[in-house]
Amino acid sequence: MEIKDILESLKNNEISVEEAESKIKNNQYESIGDYAKIDHNRKERSGTSEVVFCQGKKDEFLVNIYKSILEESGEVLGTRASKEQYELVKKSIPGVKYNEISRILKLEKEGKEKIGNVAICTGGTADIPVAEEAAETLEFFGSYVERIYDVGVAGLHRLLSQREKLEKANCIIVIAGMEGALASVVGGMSKVPVIAVPTSIGYGANFGGLAALLSMINSCSNCVSVVNIDNGYGAGYIANQINKLACKELF
Repeated sequence: MEIKDILESLKNNEISVEEAESKIKNNQYESIGDYAKIDHNRKERSGTSEVVFCQGKKDEFLVNIYKSILEESGEVLGTRASKEQYELVKKSIPGVKYNEISRILKLEKEGKEKIGNVAICTGGTADIPVAEEAAETLEFFGSYVERIYDVGVAGLHRLLSQREKLEKANCIIVIAGMEGALASVVGGMSKVPVIAVPTSIGYGANFGGLAALLSMINSCSNCVSVVNIDNGYGAGYIANQINKLACKELF
């Protein structure tokens, strides 16, 4: 809740002075025990609310963090969640949804408008989990996503047949393992920024995505930038900002 809304509620006698004071304090961040400081002011400051990285969090911590963000924002997005964490959170938040492919655990407001256009390409079907993490992040933050999956360089005609879709995008995310060549190819065809995501998919000399990472970093296509291995969320977040800028609706 923005400070202006808190003051309006106080003015209309909807909350007490003490409640307004508490909300303004929590508008900066809310301390939960000694294990979390929830950044409720992040959306006002940076345009998007705080996102929960679920992996490795103790059950009690995870549930309380979800409750806190949901109460303040009316929706919550979490990444890298397990099915067990979904079952746990669902007991306290019945409406929460889980995608086993993307490992996204979220509850979002209905009727959200999706603006602009971000295209997401994958080299192969095995790269889709990372792609879906990016896609769901984009959609949660209000960007329209065009999915173009399994168009790797081993069959270049598959990518070329999707050129019309690529030309409509404000930003393109390219997700590939193996040698990661798809990012350079798409970059050479594109007039918009390309965000490359190396994945850990590949045979032994792929070194868990390191080969694709180095290939993408060394791309000779000028419009290619690179995020970390398997970082679909990071690519989705940056692509959302680019897309919103293109639509002149960042904030």
